[in-house]
Amino acid sequence: MDRPASFLDEALSLDDGDSNNLQPWIGRVVLVEDCVETNGAFVLHHLIKRFLSPNLSSSDSIVIFVAFAQPFSHYDRILRKMGCNLVVQRENKRLIFFDMLMLECPDDGVEDGIIALYGNIQKAVEAVSSLNKNITIMIDDISLLEVAANGSTKDVLDFMHYCHTLTTQFACTIITVIHEDIYSSADHFTLPLQMEHLADIKIKAEPLVTGLAADVHGQLTILNKGSSDGLGRWKSKIRNFHYRVKENSVEYFYPGGRT
Repeated sequence: MDRPASFLDEALSLDDGDSNNLQPWIGRVVLVEDCVETNGAFVLHHLIKRFLSPNLSSSDSIVIFVAFAQPFSHYDRILRKMGCNLVVQRENKRLIFFDMLMLECPDDGVEDGIIALYGNIQKAVEAVSSLNKNITIMIDDISLLEVAANGSTKDVLDFMHYCHTLTTQFACTIITVIHEDIYSSADHFTLPLQMEHLADIKIKAEPLVTGLAADVHGQLTILNKGSSDGLGRWKSKIRNFHYRVKENSVEYFYPGGRT
């Protein structure tokens, strides 16, 4: 049975009655956290399609995609199944794709490599900022950027803070993915903790607490820091949803428990 895609949008605070409105996420940092048992890539796929949707008035959204995990052909193949042609979107200048799969910073030039990458992203943002469009920067695997930086967590965090300045300067949205389970020891948990601190919205894909189920692959929990209550405290809201994935796309998405 097909279920409305708005369930996923509602979970991500993108469905406020206007399916074309991206306002809740403009200028915010979104962290997708997953693990081996429950891959969160489908969230990224859904968001690419959402932000590149032709239904958006005047096609007013541009995605700058920084790929560390998969090549362009991988995402194009999956998004075509979901009704979005990335080749066309790239030709129409709505998608700017940086293939960073072969990025390898030299030991004596990690900082220079990170600065160069940020410089390329900044130039892309500045080039389209005058078009008065919503700009979303997607990074498909921040964990692999750390690998490319020879394990330098400091340089990766510096890079993310550089990118964060774009949210205030150009009202960009930043969306990135991190794999929680590869940071198993406390000594190596600095990056996930710092990323959570930086994020306005955290989307966590994890196995069901009750174990395996025949028709459900996992549970999605969304922590939305929301807006200040006027006393300097963040309002928080967590929603739990269950999802089912088929052939790399969301077959349906339906409400589970909520808190």
